[in-house]
Amino acid sequence: MAISRTRREFLKAAAAGAASAACPKFLAAAPDRLPIGFSTLGCPAWEWLQILDYAVAHGFSAVELRGLQGNMDLPARPEFSAQLAQSKRDIVSRGLKLACVSSSANLHDADAAKHEQQLADARRFIDLASSLGAPYVRVFGNKIEGPRESVIERVAAGLRDLGAYAGPKNVTVIIESHGDFTDSATLKQILEKAGSPHVGLLWDAHHTFAASHEDPEYTVGQLGKYIRHTHLKDSVPDGNDRKYVLTGRGDVPVRKQVEQLTRIGYKGYYSFEWEKVWHPDIEAPEVAFAEYAEVMRQYLQEANLKRATRS
Repeated sequence: MAISRTRREFLKAAAAGAASAACPKFLAAAPDRLPIGFSTLGCPAWEWLQILDYAVAHGFSAVELRGLQGNMDLPARPEFSAQLAQSKRDIVSRGLKLACVSSSANLHDADAAKHEQQLADARRFIDLASSLGAPYVRVFGNKIEGPRESVIERVAAGLRDLGAYAGPKNVTVIIESHGDFTDSATLKQILEKAGSPHVGLLWDAHHTFAASHEDPEYTVGQLGKYIRHTHLKDSVPDGNDRKYVLTGRGDVPVRKQVEQLTRIGYKGYYSFEWEKVWHPDIEAPEVAFAEYAEVMRQYLQEANLKRATRS
């Protein structure tokens, strides 16, 4: 699709977003919010209130917590420990939601002590999510090392244990399509084996397309009933790897991913995961977040119109 806004316009919008912290009227004049969010992985230099004010000013409904100012250990941050009550007020006063609290916990380790440490870390994040009123905590399967079936059993058992811990706290544990766990068949097997109402899927739609070469219609057809949260982003081939680009500029079928989620009545947030922490050379969040919001407005309008036409 053709993107109408220029880089200069994006930077102008970013300046307006920065001004919002000092201008309540700007926040009040924010456009209608879409069911979109962004991960704090994309803005590692931003402070807490800057994140929230930018979200409001650009029509986002939610923020996904994945580190703050480069520190991935969220429960150790003062904003989520000593200052937790104030942080909750900061969120509520802006009419925002927390889409997910994303941990780094991996469930593949065969070593019992390492595996238990990962589960313990996930529980810390579950406790934080519960305190914040966030619905989901993300974990990874991560790697298939050793016999495949043994790893799948271990990951599924870990999810089941975490689900049992999370359920009474009104939190659902979601495994991300990531690492060696990006194909629908493997993810479906794990989720079926976990067999918990408090376990679901974080569909990183980029990974199932780029790593497992799945069409979005196929992935949603296989895993739709498990999808609770999603990560969207765009990229282009770059040698043997891929390079992240602004939404709508690459070859990832983001429009179709949105259409398929809309088709099944997905009620979660469409979260932008701009991996600025891991790829500091990609566009600044002021640019990437603003463009994502604009492109998603068009994609969601198109997808909802198609759904209405079908019904």
